[in-house]
Amino acid sequence: MPPDEAESAAPPLVCMLSAAHPPTDVRVVAKEGAALAGAGWRVLHLCPAADAAAPRSHAGVAIRTYRRRGGWRGRIGNIPALARRAAESGAAVLHASEPDAWLAALLAARRSGARVVLDVHEHYPSRLDDRLPQALRPLGRAAIRLACRALSRRADAVVVAKDGLDGDFADPARIVPVRNYAAPEPVVPRHHAPGPLTLVHLGALGRARGAMEMLDALALCPTGTRLSLVGRFTDGSEAAFAARAARLGLEAAVARHGWMPHRAALDLAATADIGLVLFQPGVENHRLALPHKLFDCMLAGLPVIAPTFAEEVAAVIRGAGCGLLVDTADPAAIAAAVARLADPERRAALGAAGRAAALGRFGWNAEAERLVGLYHRLAPLPRTAAA
Repeated sequence: MPPDEAESAAPPLVCMLSAAHPPTDVRVVAKEGAALAGAGWRVLHLCPAADAAAPRSHAGVAIRTYRRRGGWRGRIGNIPALARRAAESGAAVLHASEPDAWLAALLAARRSGARVVLDVHEHYPSRLDDRLPQALRPLGRAAIRLACRALSRRADAVVVAKDGLDGDFADPARIVPVRNYAAPEPVVPRHHAPGPLTLVHLGALGRARGAMEMLDALALCPTGTRLSLVGRFTDGSEAAFAARAARLGLEAAVARHGWMPHRAALDLAATADIGLVLFQPGVENHRLALPHKLFDCMLAGLPVIAPTFAEEVAAVIRGAGCGLLVDTADPAAIAAAVARLADPERRAALGAAGRAAALGRFGWNAEAERLVGLYHRLAPLPRTAAA
């Protein structure tokens, strides 16, 4: 291409390809997509949505939705159509965020010539553990690991959202860590004061995320302690949770807000006193978890109670000095940690340390720069767009 044409060319299009992530997903759109759009690329999020009122854009990222059937059969059956949509997008890079989206991206790239980035959010080899007998789990993990390595050999890069995920993929030279650290948000942090405490849990809820343990712990806390829940139950345990709260006499102490936009959830968190991350043991993805809710609580200036066994979360808590690590399967241990945080000065000190770490050492900016650097290699911007 002649220099004058190169200078006037439109920036390459990046398609963030999702098989399950919602239109305004925090990592896919508000972090990764926004970072690429801010650096000069055109960015499209191609994603499922049942609601026709889904936004057309968010954080500088265009949003195009499609409908698909639910369940794993719907996801598998959606792969050919998703590959066709991805190929027809005209994207220079397909950035795929789940295993079925990875396969769709690789199929689309054979047709369109696009580069492919696999974005790894979870420890996929262990995803079938709860569906397989104990004796078959090693075989299941080995099979999924082989599939991950086979797919990664055909991709141009593999982006990992947290440490501990890269061992399941081939060619370490193509692995780029883009950790799911805190994106700065203009939230006013909590001003800690004496009085009854409010505990807050952000994000998906369920038995494996400590829903029942937080109720049992709340029952052991002083009268007046409240629990604020922001998010949906994702495992069908909502009725059991409500029945348990009624049996414990805690209905009036629990506020269930449902799903909220990210900024609204942050503002609500900043009215609480202690953040809860109560993953339960026995799930590999919990051991390696690095959830948004941790950094949201830190940005809101809250001390965090979190699992000792969750290596990534525990490393952040220890590194930032922003909370207490406990056995989250033990409601008494959770309640004891709440009691240790009754002093508002201690909560303020831990909350300030967490907020400083979320805006610095565990901030998103360095991760975004690493992602942008990868894209400069995969789909260089025209000189005028890069200037």
